[in-house]
Amino acid sequence: MKKIMTLLLLMLGWSALSYGQRYGSAVGLRLGSNDFSRTVGISATQRVLRHTTLEGIIQSDFSRNTTSHLLLRNHKPLISKRFNYYYGAGFSFGYEESFVKNRVTREITHTYANPTTGVDLVVGVEATVLGTVVSLDYKPNFNMAGREEFARGQVGVSARWVLVTGKEQDKKWRKKQRAKRKAAREPIGDRIRGVFQRN
Repeated sequence: MKKIMTLLLLMLGWSALSYGQRYGSAVGLRLGSNDFSRTVGISATQRVLRHTTLEGIIQSDFSRNTTSHLLLRNHKPLISKRFNYYYGAGFSFGYEESFVKNRVTREITHTYANPTTGVDLVVGVEATVLGTVVSLDYKPNFNMAGREEFARGQVGVSARWVLVTGKEQDKKWRKKQRAKRKAAREPIGDRIRGVFQRN
């Protein structure tokens, strides 16, 4: 718990050093931990709406658990838009180990390479610091098929490098909106011809 609190305080301090930088696209590493395995993975995020991002995760313990996750996350600022919390949901699939308890014999059967599908929830905090997004999250997974345990939680720490800043993305969005408005406007020559044709 002390390590988590220290990490949160560091993220809070780092957020004060960032200079108005938000992110549109970011990719990097994620370290995950639960009661069954420690995983290393790749995390990629893309802002799809003003306060909404889509995150894709591929992670593995290089032994018995390899999973992929797609999450839709909603962001809310804590102190500034560079230090925020988020929550969301998504789905997952992969290959996982499973432990089946036999209550009659009091034995546990351990299987692996089980194809699984599930539903994820996620809640976390993140800070954008000098071109890097550092985040800490808790991601419970609810099994729909392939695993005996219904729920497994995972704590994850991610460091993602910003590929497209929020300002760059906003600029592209505004440019597209202007182009759409311009295309929707009727040329003045057509308007004048329309007036004379009616008369």
